[in-house]
Amino acid sequence: MDKKKVTNMEVKKQNRNRVFRYICRNKTVSNPDIAHEMNMSLPTVTQITKELIEKGLVEEKGELQSTGGRRAKALSAAVNIKQAVGLDITKNHISLVLTNLAGEMLRYERIYHPYASEDGYYREVSEKLERFLQESGADGERILGIGISFPGIIDLNREMITYSHILGLESVPFDAVSRFFSHPCIFLNDANAGAYAEGIHPDGPERFFYLSLSNTVGGAIFYRKELIQGNHFRCGEVGHMTVVADGESCYCGKKGCLDAYCSASRLSAASDGKLEKFFAALERKEKKAVQLWDRYTSYLAIAVNNIHMVLDCDIILGGYVGSYAEARIQDIWEKVSERNTFAESRPFVKACSYQVGAAALGAALRVTEDFVRQI
Repeated sequence: MDKKKVTNMEVKKQNRNRVFRYICRNKTVSNPDIAHEMNMSLPTVTQITKELIEKGLVEEKGELQSTGGRRAKALSAAVNIKQAVGLDITKNHISLVLTNLAGEMLRYERIYHPYASEDGYYREVSEKLERFLQESGADGERILGIGISFPGIIDLNREMITYSHILGLESVPFDAVSRFFSHPCIFLNDANAGAYAEGIHPDGPERFFYLSLSNTVGGAIFYRKELIQGNHFRCGEVGHMTVVADGESCYCGKKGCLDAYCSASRLSAASDGKLEKFFAALERKEKKAVQLWDRYTSYLAIAVNNIHMVLDCDIILGGYVGSYAEARIQDIWEKVSERNTFAESRPFVKACSYQVGAAALGAALRVTEDFVRQI
């Protein structure tokens, strides 16, 4: 009896969750719309939307136009009743995002703020975050929490940033960082956060590999709205996949790693450290930029083909280079297809959807998703 009761409660929760997500996705709907599209009975849907209205998660917005009978009530999700903050910490910058339950990026800001492993740094970041919220007109009572993205290995079991070469961190407990912030914090690896931004939306791909091409190279596997973490939370760390035996030295101390050939700094270093200047030169077809891009994409194609051979899924190019990839995706695809053993008519290499703030957004969406799943 108890088991049946629990099962019925779970089914009701799942249906309530599905209905709320449907309303979020479709902006303004009616109970008959929901019943028809989700193959549920009208009385069941009416009861669910009543519960959501009582919780303040759905609002009545007048009536829809009549299609011949009684006009149905218009329903919309109260997507701003709860919001979340995303904070992406990198070597030289922090990025801040404010989002709501619909996953909309309400505000984004990138601030030059070099990283320092000391209390003063986190105090200053916390102050900047609070100022960001004030300027956004955000109500602190509505903030669910802060998703914090780090470029490093995030061990969720031990609740620790176990290692970050670029930030010079090792074995930092989550609470050593979260204690400086006035809202609950969750932590994600930066590539995982970028993948989350790409995949968590209802229309996102079911399965893909996210290849983060920033000043370090990382990756993440996303499958059925979840990140695949691996035994030691290192799943997707393709930056240290060997692409050239005994090749160029990598910061990890090994040779021939993908990171040594395809980090964003390989391109930006040729243009005064500015990646946008490199792509501007490439657009002008300057000889050095064209040659460097040819070399870069040749190694990138090796990595992309290897990943595809193992996982047989789409590969989304993200990170700093990924944000410029859409205009150059054909260059990359042609080199990948030359290496691909199987004839595939549909390109499986794609540019990321978010050119700015992907990691910060993904971290914020991880917070809102935890809340939505409990509706």
